[in-house]
Parts: sequence; structure tokens; C-alpha cells
Amino acid sequence: MGQPVERESGERDSGGAAQSELPPGQRLQRGWPVTHYGPVPKFRPERWEFRVFGATADGEKHCWTHEEFTALPYTTVLGDLHCVTKFSMLGAEWGGIPARTILEIAPPAPTVTHVMVWAEYGFSSNLRLADFASERTIFATHKDGELLTAEHGFPLRLVVPHLYAWKGPKWVRGVEYMTADRRGFWEERGYHNVGDPWKEQRYSYQEEPGEGPEL
Repeated sequence: MGQPVERESGERDSGGAAQSELPPGQRLQRGWPVTHYGPVPKFRPERWEFRVFGATADGEKHCWTHEEFTALPYTTVLGDLHCVTKFSMLGAEWGGIPARTILEIAPPAPTVTHVMVWAEYGFSSNLRLADFASERTIFATHKDGELLTAEHGFPLRLVVPHLYAWKGPKWVRGVEYMTADRRGFWEERGYHNVGDPWKEQRYSYQEEPGEGPEL
């Protein structure tokens, strides 16, 4: 397993935000509340598959079984979790497979600008390619050294520490490379298309021109 990423006080992540601070409008959370939409899916390892598809560099779909995916190089990152419901959990250690690893072994075409992260029940969240490629974006299997529980996204959840937590879905099953932006599940239902907590980008009515496709 990889070694934890050390973080100094006031260090800034790829989103430019000081990790030791709370974003505006957020409150410090002790513990980790369970928040999600819909039921918790049943994990069936023999049926589980992770897919990378869409505008891949070679034009092919790339697939991994659960055994193959969890055998990819494991690392840990320190990253906060900021929920749009206004709680923040600071200083968590996330263990799993970096998003950059997926980009390296299944590279996108040069024209790709965004990704759609797909999860169980057709849930989705769109991200700018630069946010997905952040050194702290990780497909997490563990938190603080412990395997994720089903309620918190086992077997796999995406964590994007510099964006609101809805941008990191639970129960992830794949990534679609896109050459144009398209809104995901919550983005279609009034959440901000970018979701930067340091700018309080909570809702679509706050969007500036160019921050998202028309609703």
C-alpha cells in the first residue's frame, strides 16, 4: 500500500483552497453522517465491473472485474469532505486508486474536456477533466485505514476533496469520457455544475456564463 500524503497546516490542494479552513457556510462535523438518495445497493462481486468508455484515446471500452480493479496500485491521500448540506469533515485519510491511474491506463482522447462518473441505479455526476485529474481525486475503498461500509459507498466511491461531496458519487461503476459537458443527476436537478465549496457554488441559479450547459 502507498504511504499517506503528508499535509502542512495551510497547504492548498489543486483547487487552491486552504485545507485547514472551513469553506464559507460550512460547519465542522464530528463523525460521518450517512447521506444518499435511494437505497443502498447489494454488492455482488461476481457481477461487479468498472468501465471506462466514451471518447477513449484508442476508441475502445476498458473493463475491470472487482478483483482486477482492487489489484491496481493503492495509495492514500488526505482530503476533506464538504457536503452541500453544510457539514464538513476535515482531515480524512482516503485509500484507493487515484483517478490519475485510470487516466494513465485508459487515457482519454485529446478532445476530452469532461467526464461523467457513473454509479449504481444510473446515478451520475459530471466533472471537468482537470478536477478529475487532480492529484487528490481518488476512487476510495478505505477511509482512515478501514474498508468503507456499504452505507458510505462500498465497494467504491469517488472522493474529490476540493469540490462538494455530491461530485464524488458512492457505489461507482465507471467513467465516461466526454468531449462536451453534460449535467449529471443532481446537476440536472438544480445543483451547481461546478460545485466549488470555497465559492459556495451550491445551486445552478448561481452559475456564471460558461460554468455549465443550459438546463
